[in-house]
Amino acid sequence: MAALRHLAAGPTCHRHHHHGFVATSSLQLRRPSSCPAGARLPRVAPLRSRFTRVYAFSSNDIRVGSNIEVDGAPWKVLEFLHVKPGKGAAFVRTKMRNYITGNTVEKTFRAGSTIQEASLSKETKQFTYKDGSQFVFMDLTTFEESRLNEADVGDRQKWLKEGMDCNLLYWNGRLIDFELPITVRLTVADTDPGQSDSAQGGTKPATLETGAVVTVPAFVNIGDDILVDSRTGQYMNRA
Repeated sequence: MAALRHLAAGPTCHRHHHHGFVATSSLQLRRPSSCPAGARLPRVAPLRSRFTRVYAFSSNDIRVGSNIEVDGAPWKVLEFLHVKPGKGAAFVRTKMRNYITGNTVEKTFRAGSTIQEASLSKETKQFTYKDGSQFVFMDLTTFEESRLNEADVGDRQKWLKEGMDCNLLYWNGRLIDFELPITVRLTVADTDPGQSDSAQGGTKPATLETGAVVTVPAFVNIGDDILVDSRTGQYMNRA
């Protein structure tokens, strides 16, 4: 707290309370009643918490998409199955992907056991361009750039378009992954000539501006903007 005395010129007033520590992302100073009306309190910028928030939950609560920490690394649950054998204890069988290495493994947990949740944070940034084998995302407020390797982006690059806002995932301050918007808007670059909107039924393949190939209704034409579910690759509607 001594360093705070140098943050503002002129007379300042400080009040200190010691009740143990509390993890917080910002510091607020209140003006003591004895502080002169003209005195200025120091302006303190928001601080990041120095304490890692750790949450725990039961293995019975594991779901697809759960982020858990095992052996000091963050994992994402891809599949899970609750198993209750005729003899022996029940357990949960999972398939997980390591955010850091990309490795996928199968792991079982005893039913009801305590699991630590991986403390991940998200920041929205815009995909701006590809630099060689790296995908560059920018914070439009600070103009700070973050980069992901092509191997980290993987197949998802077929839905990724310049100017698209994505959620970047951080673990212990380290960028480990990103999330696409669930619905992406892309332009049809190539497909067979379309039928009239009144034509019933019929589908055809269409190549999008990013190179992705999706199945679309027969009436969709080259140059049309369409909405696609980035999780499944399925056509949703014409934009």
